[in-house]
Amino acid sequence: MKHARQFYIEGRWVEPTDSSALDVIDPATQKPFATIAMGCAEDAERAIAAAKAAFPAFSVTSKADRLALLRRAAALLRLRIDEIGAIISREMGAPIGMARSEQAGIGVAHFEETIRAMEAFDFEYMQGSTRIVHEPVGVVGMITPWNWPINQIACKVAPALATGCTMVLKPSELAPLNAILFAEVLHEAGVPPGVFNLVNGDGPTIGAVLAGHPDIDMVSFTGSTRAGISVARAAAPTVKRVHQELGGKSPNIVLRSADLEAAVSAGVRRCFHNSGQSCNAPTRMLVPMERMDDAIRAAARTAAAIVVGPPSDPATDIGPVVSQLQFDKIQDLICNGVEEGAELVAGGPGRPEHLEAGYYVRPTVFARVTNNMTIAREEIFGPVLAMLGYEGAADAVAIANDTPYGLASYIQGDLEEARALARSLRTGSVRINSSAWDGAAPFGGYKQSGNGREYGKFGLHEFTEIKGIVGYADT
Repeated sequence: MKHARQFYIEGRWVEPTDSSALDVIDPATQKPFATIAMGCAEDAERAIAAAKAAFPAFSVTSKADRLALLRRAAALLRLRIDEIGAIISREMGAPIGMARSEQAGIGVAHFEETIRAMEAFDFEYMQGSTRIVHEPVGVVGMITPWNWPINQIACKVAPALATGCTMVLKPSELAPLNAILFAEVLHEAGVPPGVFNLVNGDGPTIGAVLAGHPDIDMVSFTGSTRAGISVARAAAPTVKRVHQELGGKSPNIVLRSADLEAAVSAGVRRCFHNSGQSCNAPTRMLVPMERMDDAIRAAARTAAAIVVGPPSDPATDIGPVVSQLQFDKIQDLICNGVEEGAELVAGGPGRPEHLEAGYYVRPTVFARVTNNMTIAREEIFGPVLAMLGYEGAADAVAIANDTPYGLASYIQGDLEEARALARSLRTGSVRINSSAWDGAAPFGGYKQSGNGREYGKFGLHEFTEIKGIVGYADT
């Protein structure tokens, strides 16, 4: 890639301060296919200084000008969906069709949804004699993950641009190349110098600088709860705003009123989508105790039909997980499930037999899991489902809420019953009956799944400060 060994700072591609570099590994082959520059503290400082210098002018640009910038960026992103999808598939292992339509396509969707939300957003309005003003929060440090890379970049950058913020982005070093293409798009769209800056590097180096720097007014982080705690600690001395979207262990309640076969099959596939590497994946399936045997058979059939293979093969349902570290962690947790007495009904340790290389994991289903087992408590981040039985609706809610996480939950069955149950679940979102993704719905979690909300108008609010000018009107 043309700019893989450079950073985007102050509107141009620049050389890194030192020669540190990192190979980007293709998880399907376990071999490097690109090399990126790795930034140091000086690179981060340079990017922060550029964003700080650009803020006074960009923060007072008109709503019309910022909308025009977003529209240009959205159009250019759409033109490069295939290219961005191909690079995401290569660097993090998503099947090529899904990488183009979902992984890359969702970036465009976020920009378009931000445009719609911004068109209707009142940055200023009167409340009696007081003027209420939504102003940009300032310079934002953004730390994004590898599992849905463009999704998390776009749902931070688009509202930040919309509200007049400037920013420094540190994407994951495991999947960094799509962010470089994204920076090229913003440059072509005419983002003013210093408004958007990109520095590659790792969390302990670049991430720590962004979180702790006094000239960063807000840090927006998506990643593990463990890393999120480190970010919050680093940010605390400067009392900056910390927005976090962290881990999850989402329950999927299959009601007695549901079509069991269809609900279980859909739940298994949703859990395994993206190789299980989604923070909101429905990894705990709750089924009526008396229907457990039927649910096991349906889950086993679905898991057996899932095609694991190279991301480049159009027939592939799920590709490899992203790295050796993730593969080893998932294998340990699968073995732990067996050791703790869960019933293994599909998959298990090791790679699928037909795949000799690559970080491929067998689609795995455990049944008769109890909520105190490790596989029901820890975020596995791989294609591993835990099936738990429940006695009644109150029991299902108690099991669902018995987790340190609170990102998402799912309910399958009668709509009226699901609507009532949704209000009892301690999660930031609830999906009823395999509902489609909604880019305007708030996304974020309760408890250790984070704080704040992303997407649509909710993302716009996250990147603004609210000022009340009392006595603005002559009374």
